[in-house]
Amino acid sequence: MPESAAMHSFKSIAAAWLSVAILTVIGLVPHASACCSCGCLLSPEWAIQGFSSEPGFKTNLVYTYLDQHQLRSGTRKLSASEVPDGQELEAYTRNHYLTLDLAYVINPDWSAVLQVPFIVRDHATYGEDHASYDSSSTSSIGDMNLVASYQGFGASHKLGVKFGLSLPTGAFTDTFRSGAPLDRGLQAGVGTTGVIAGVYYHDLLTKDWGYFGEATTQAALNYRSDYQPGSAEKLSIGLRFTGIERITPQLQVNAKISARDLGGQSDHFNSGGTLVYLSPGVTVDLTKTLSSYAFVQLPLYQNVNGYQLAPTWILSVGIHSAF
Repeated sequence: MPESAAMHSFKSIAAAWLSVAILTVIGLVPHASACCSCGCLLSPEWAIQGFSSEPGFKTNLVYTYLDQHQLRSGTRKLSASEVPDGQELEAYTRNHYLTLDLAYVINPDWSAVLQVPFIVRDHATYGEDHASYDSSSTSSIGDMNLVASYQGFGASHKLGVKFGLSLPTGAFTDTFRSGAPLDRGLQAGVGTTGVIAGVYYHDLLTKDWGYFGEATTQAALNYRSDYQPGSAEKLSIGLRFTGIERITPQLQVNAKISARDLGGQSDHFNSGGTLVYLSPGVTVDLTKTLSSYAFVQLPLYQNVNGYQLAPTWILSVGIHSAF
């Protein structure tokens, strides 16, 4: 008996999600952050236009604002009085990320991208005695990523894999205004080379509805100055509607699981955790080769180790061009 279109779609979706789940569980190794509540979890390729196979140069410039001001431990919000003496009482961490992606699609099967982040971060803390206020300001290039993608597993180019390196280009010697060393998890760079790997799958549900799934992982290859960032696994799924001319509403769910940092210079107890965000957004085609997009990420679930600051929302806006 011929298979119905609905059953075929269901099997395709089930196979895609199963592939992503398996690869996530076995640990296929974007960016590991020392503090698990830092960083943007958005899948940038899908936010722009999907996983492109059209040959040529492409650039993407995205600004992300992330204000960590909510004290949390486990899944709970805390007041300052609930942080025990002997544990650092952080006041705030305000992050501005400006990331430039320089990509080249060689052919429908192969592409590569260099990601160059610039980080502006202001941080303040009351220290372990909850009285000695100190602050810092970081402004520099972070760790660059060089990632290749292959999606030549079939004529449809729906399934792809990523592999690459995170390069130790970011500084990690900034200090507080008092002159004390800044926590390694708050530095622009981690100081070590990391390996990146991942898998993604995208397809159409109907003529106007598309979906994707992506799993990536990153792990440091070594220690640097008695510090190694914890590995991080990220999983994203998304849905988008293409039935409106030049405007594409989208919805992503983004999750990240971060291991604790390691080494004598790490804040081992107060690092790592699990985050899940709901990310509604829209992409607008400005011309045939230029588009812009905006997303807001809202926390669905936050479970952090120790005592950490977390954001209540994250904003990302970007512009993309193809040549």
